[in-house]
Amino acid sequence: MNLNTGNLPRLSSTHGEPPSPPEFLRPWLIWTAGFLSFPLAGLAGTRVAGRVDSPVAALIGGLVTGAVIGAAQALTSSRRLPLVRWLPATAVGMGLGLLLGAVAVGYGTSLGDLAVMGALTGLLLGAAQAAVLPAHKRGRAVWAVATPLLWPLGWTVTTVAGITVEQAFTVFGATGAATFTALSGALLHHLLPQARPSDRRSPEKLTQDHV
Repeated sequence: MNLNTGNLPRLSSTHGEPPSPPEFLRPWLIWTAGFLSFPLAGLAGTRVAGRVDSPVAALIGGLVTGAVIGAAQALTSSRRLPLVRWLPATAVGMGLGLLLGAVAVGYGTSLGDLAVMGALTGLLLGAAQAAVLPAHKRGRAVWAVATPLLWPLGWTVTTVAGITVEQAFTVFGATGAATFTALSGALLHHLLPQARPSDRRSPEKLTQDHV
């Protein structure tokens, strides 16, 4: 007897397979690992400009620190952020933001001073990054509002952790950076979900689609 197997129902190839991990987990972990760039960025900024105790030191130190952070964020964004625009935007936003924040608090390093400095730094940094964020207008607005909230949180966590912030660094330390990157990574996934390999597009293409 011949058995025509072509008429038999086919079993699903995914039957019995374990559920896949959340799509956000891998890119979120990669982004969060980028917190290691913050201490390196701070060291670079301090090496070039010294302590943040003058307008020139704040501006130059912020530019250098922002350039390092911007490059690291673009490289750990799983191709969601365009390096050629994100790096200069972060550098300029950080430089001008740190200048504004540091001058506003008289280069103070108390918890209150650093929180205010962080909010003002994040205000200009968030606006600069939002301008090149490959997202719709509402998403850019959310990023611009969230950054001046998350940046002082980074300074607060660093100060509470007992880091010697009296040395007037350009950016908060590793503990604050880990907090900032973890939260900003979740926000980035909400605004720019990781595309599947089959339909992944470049950040430039995403920008065109959302303008």
